[in-house]
Amino acid sequence: MKIGELAAATGASVRLLRYYEEQGLLESHRLDSGHRRYADGAPAVVRRIRALLDAGLPTRAIRDLLPCVRQDGTVAACKLETLQEHLRGLDDRISALSETRTSLAGLISATRASEPAPV
Repeated sequence: MKIGELAAATGASVRLLRYYEEQGLLESHRLDSGHRRYADGAPAVVRRIRALLDAGLPTRAIRDLLPCVRQDGTVAACKLETLQEHLRGLDDRISALSETRTSLAGLISATRASEPAPV
């Protein structure tokens, strides 16, 4: 399948498919003319990549996980620790954002309280 066909089949742009290749997530074969050709299973690979990206995983982690993703989208148990590590990282970021939000909300409240009342 050509890159344009893969883009049409997956809804991913040609540019994005090239990026996936650069990151080692998607393989193509080059014809003598230099055009890319993808295996028939490439749309499923792109869908798996998108699902992992939607789960918040960076491409470097996806490159490691992708060979362990099953047809149903689950990941082999041997990679469970990797997923848990990323979940802990998200939890830490959510906690930090929550603290930042609380500080900002407090600043807004204090600012409003210090404004003179309208006459």
